[in-house]
Amino acid sequence: ADGYYEYMMAECVYSTSDYIDMVYLESYSFNKVVDVQFNSTVGKFVGYTEEGVKYAENWNKDQAQLQALKAQVDTFCRPNAQILDSSVRDKA
Repeated sequence: ADGYYEYMMAECVYSTSDYIDMVYLESYSFNKVVDVQFNSTVGKFVGYTEEGVKYAENWNKDQAQLQALKAQVDTFCRPNAQILDSSVRDKA
């Protein structure tokens, strides 16, 4: 089981039923350490390790990618949260 473990995780985080505080997060990790993360509230990638800072600097140059990721709140997060939340509420 020797080797490296690299993965990306995307998540939508919110705490209110009107989704006004919803945030889209996209994290890139290596060996269980988050290297770089996109936060839709911040609107750019932030590096947390030496390597992650390099990735963030490079990825933040692509304005089209940043705009597409910021839009994930409205195109991916909110619609799916509404579907999931309504299915839970309908079961009560």
